[in-house]
This record gives sequence, structure tokens and C-alpha cells, in this order.
Amino acid sequence: MRYGDHDMSAAHSVLLVGEGNFSFSAALSRVSVEAKITATCPQRQEDVLKHEGTATNIQIIKDAGGVVLFEVDCTKLGACASLLGLRFDRVVFNFPHCGRKSGVKKNRELLKNFFLSCVQVLAEDGEVHVALCNGQGGTPADQPTRAWHNSWQVVTMAAEAQLILSAVRPFEIERVESYRCTGYRSQDKGFHVENALNHVFTRGAPYSTTPRVSVDETVDGERVQYDLPAELSDYLSRDFLSEGSIHPVRLVQDFLLKGLEERWPVTMTTRPFHFLLNAKQVPKVSREGCDTCCYVIPRHAKDPRPSTEIQQSVNKRNDHSKSSDTLGQSGTPAEGGQSGNPSNPTSRLGLDREGENRVFVLRPSLFPQMEETVARRPEGEQRDGGRVPGNHTGKEGSCDGVGVDRKEKGTRGEDCPSSTGSLFGISGLVFRDVPVDLWAPPAFHELLLRGVFPAGRDPVKTVGQALKSLLGPHGVSLAVEREGLRLMAQPMGLVGEVLPSVAGVGVSINLDLLAAVLYSLPDWRLLWSRDPRFLERFSPRPPPGKPCGAFSLFAQSFRFDISFWAGPDWEERKFHALVREASCGTAAQVTAIDTFPHPEPSKISYCYRIIYHSHSHALSHTKAIQFHRELETLLSSRLHVTIR
Repeated sequence: MRYGDHDMSAAHSVLLVGEGNFSFSAALSRVSVEAKITATCPQRQEDVLKHEGTATNIQIIKDAGGVVLFEVDCTKLGACASLLGLRFDRVVFNFPHCGRKSGVKKNRELLKNFFLSCVQVLAEDGEVHVALCNGQGGTPADQPTRAWHNSWQVVTMAAEAQLILSAVRPFEIERVESYRCTGYRSQDKGFHVENALNHVFTRGAPYSTTPRVSVDETVDGERVQYDLPAELSDYLSRDFLSEGSIHPVRLVQDFLLKGLEERWPVTMTTRPFHFLLNAKQVPKVSREGCDTCCYVIPRHAKDPRPSTEIQQSVNKRNDHSKSSDTLGQSGTPAEGGQSGNPSNPTSRLGLDREGENRVFVLRPSLFPQMEETVARRPEGEQRDGGRVPGNHTGKEGSCDGVGVDRKEKGTRGEDCPSSTGSLFGISGLVFRDVPVDLWAPPAFHELLLRGVFPAGRDPVKTVGQALKSLLGPHGVSLAVEREGLRLMAQPMGLVGEVLPSVAGVGVSINLDLLAAVLYSLPDWRLLWSRDPRFLERFSPRPPPGKPCGAFSLFAQSFRFDISFWAGPDWEERKFHALVREASCGTAAQVTAIDTFPHPEPSKISYCYRIIYHSHSHALSHTKAIQFHRELETLLSSRLHVTIR
């Protein structure tokens, strides 16, 4: 028997609560001979037997090997002596109701207490099935949908017990022979089951506080030990781009490279790169605003300057003109993208010669690593059976410094013909200290390509058209900017750029945002979910264009405001970092609402609105309040503000 598209015919242990005349349990017992049925009701046995046909139904259940229990409170299942030590694969509650003319608030409370109770007897991978009349659940699946305040808010009530809504299916009463729904307003009459819905809930992944991560790297021959910012700890060591990965970020990269390879030879290097850059390298990767979104990482050794001074020195900008030969926000600059005084590349950051050698930043782009790889060896030198990119322009008949590694999976084995051009690429994780926003990831995977093409061709237009043919059918469009192209998609905006470089063309792609586009993900944060159900959706390696949305349906958002007094050293970026840390990544958006000066000098009031929402975890009102209070605590203890 399939109940709401969920099989109950297998050898599952099924607990049914709130039964009236036991007709559903009896019908289930007839067809699910392998299932172990335990049917319960809250009434006394003598009261239940007053319902017509109840005695016959009870006998059917017992004859099938099932168990019938009376006076079982579904909100206190953990305290039921007959259920102690038992775990059920399915817990079913059909048409819950407090009885009489109880309003929505009482029925919400019934649902919340039932969910909190049933998880005590639910198997780890079990399901909770709740059938509700059309409109009661308060989800978009109800047609018509009731006003939120007039619904039972079943998803939010389940979230109180860390349960997520995994599926909503029609309650197909015709598939359950002899089922007669009773108990409406404590009377011997049925609920209105036409267009009723069965809601299937499963356990959500637990929230976990990621411990602080210490990293030890060698940068420019120098060993550097540092602590990763707390809000970034969960982004390291995830290996989304590893060989054989089925993560959508890897699938999107493979899709892009395969499509481009049909036009030109493509070489990808798999050599690992360190996360840190010396601050003097930052101007090489920056365009407007990029040098102000770097994570500054001071060494473990104590720096004589205050940390705020180090941060401010990196934030400082000068008025030098910027080169147009760069890649944009989602990526990196193409070659030669420096501005300011070329003899002192840190001038734009405001770092002095003494400071630039002490301060490091997490890489906001892979461009320095691209330059490093390109410059490592001269053209023609053999490496791993192929050639590595050189740092000079090749002559006619060469590959202009870009060689093809024949051992790289997914690349052509032939030499790159000068008549068509060639591409060389690297990919990896990059970091941006950006405000909390729905489409602004602080860490994402960047695919960086460098292309060389024969004289007389427009490489930007050529590569742009190739990307348009690949991504256009999936909603990605090209927009002309300066001498290059921007890859745009809705609702996230910029997902990549194609711009000219000294060697030909540079391409930067934000693989995370592009994966959200190509697989119709509602939120980039889903890509970082540790819940195995997310990755299971990609085990068949679905092609781009096939929606693989959230596994937690119709999650509710919660909005809270926070106000406080801060001093003159207030830094908004630190506030956003604490929001990410305190909320365990559930903060979807932060908006500045108001600011005004205190009567006392040097104090300013700030007010922010925070929206908490998660597509991967069960987020309840109680949990959202807990996160918000943790934020208040962190603000007071770390930033020394006064909560209003």
C-alpha cells in the first residue's frame, strides 16, 4: 500500500495516534501484511466501542498481528509505558483536532506538542505523516491558501521538534478502503477530507557550532599560522571540486569545460594553492570595491599595531584610476589589472612598506595563483606529460604559452591549434568579506580561465558567444560593460565576467551562483548543506536545467530587529560576521533600518533588521529567537556595544 506516495507495505513499524474508530488502522492492516501496526487512541476502551464498526476494526488489527492501545496521549508518547523502548519507522496522525470548537491556536499547540512527543519514539530515519483538511496546513500546497495567521502553521510547529517537511501529497481516501473519518468536533461525524493533504516530515540535520579552525600554510617560502574567521570555518575541507565529486559545483564546472572543449583545447590544473595572499598582492586582484572586501588575517605572532589599525589600513582607498583590464565582483582581474603606482602596488590599500609584509588576506580571487602557475616554467618545459603555460606570447604555430596536459581528465590530447586558440584554467575556493545577503556568499568556488587566440580575432566576443550558447538556455544573459561582458542571471545578478587581457581573454565564473541558476536552487547556502539528502539528489548526475530544489519545503522566515549604541570605532563588517556566526548560517538578509547620534558625543545608535530562514535545517520561532539572543551576547562581549 502506498499512502501519499510513501510505501507502508514494507516491513515497517507503524504507530498510528489519535485513531477514532480504528478504520484506517484496520484498512492498513489488510494490505500491509508485513507492517507491524500499533494503533492508539486517547479515549477509554468503553467509549471507543460506542462508534459503529469499532469492535470489528479492532479485531482485524489484532488478527493481523497488530497491537491496539487505549488512553494514549499523543502529546506524551515518551511517557507511555506500552511504548517504552520502541522506535517506529512511521508515525501517523490523521486529521488532528482538539475537539469541540477549538480555534487555530489550540490546534497549533496540539500539533507542536505532538511533534515534540513523537520524535521520542521515531526511528532516526523515520517519517511523521500528518493529514490535514485543505487550508489547515498553511502551506502553498493548500488551494486555496488561508491567511497565515488563520492556519495551523504545520511546518513551523514541526520545526519546534527539529522536523522538516519533506513532501506534501493528496490524501487519497479512495486508496484506503473502508476508512471512515470520525471525530469532527468530538462527534461521530467525519472531517471534510475532500482535497485533504498528507504532510510527510523527517528529521532535520542538527545545528552544530563549528569549532575555530587553525591553519598552517607556507606563503612565499614563509610559514604562516593563523585562525580562520569563525563564520568561515564550515567552508574549508569540503572537497566539492574533487575528482569524482557529484556536488553540483563540480557538475557545473564539468558542464562548462566540456562545452568549451568542443571549441578549443582546455587545460585544467589540479595543483593545490594556499589560501593566504600577502596584502601587497591584493591590488592585482581588485576592481571597484574588491580591495575592501578582503578578510584580513593577522599572524598568530602579536602585531605591534592594534588589529583595528590593520583592518583600517586595508580598507583605505586612494583615488588612483583603476584599470579596465580586470574581472569583476564575481571573479578576478585579467592580466595587467593593476592601478595606482606600479612600483608600489600596495599604495591603493594604504599599507606602508613595513605593514605590507606583516598583513595577509584570504584570497578574494584565484588570479594571483593563475599568474603564479603561468609564470612557473617557460613554455615547452615538460610537466606531467604535457606543457604548462608560459609567460610570453608564442610564435605562429605554438599555443601562445598555453599547453595541454594530456593526463588531465576531460581535456583534449592533441596539441592546441593556433588557428582556434586555447584555454587554461584553475578553480578553487575564494573568500569575500561581504554583507549578509541572500545572493552574496562569503565563500564560493571560482573558475578562472585564461585564453589565447590568434591575431585578428575578438577573443572576448568569441568566448562570450560560446558561453552564451552554453548558458543562455538556462537563463544566463550577456551584458556589455566597458571592453568586456558580464554574465547575468536572475535573481542573483552577476555570476561571471569575460574581459580582455594581455594574452587574449580572461574569464571568471562564480560556480556556486551558477549552480544555483542551473539547478533552480532557492538559495546558495543549500550548496553547503551537510544533510546527505541534498547530495542524494545529484547522485544520478542530472544535467543542468533539471530542477533539484530544496529538500525542506515551505520553510518559514522570521524577522527580528536589533538596536544598540556603538562608539566611533564601529565597523559594520564585524557586525555581519557576528550575524553569520551567531545564526549558524540561517541569517538570510541584514538591512540597516535607522541610525542617529546619541546626546553624548562619540555614540551612535544603529538599528538593523535580520531575516532568519533556512532551506536545509528546521528553523522554528524558538530557534530563531535563540540565535538572535546569541547575537546580542556576541555584540556585547566582542564589539562592546550597548543593546537598546
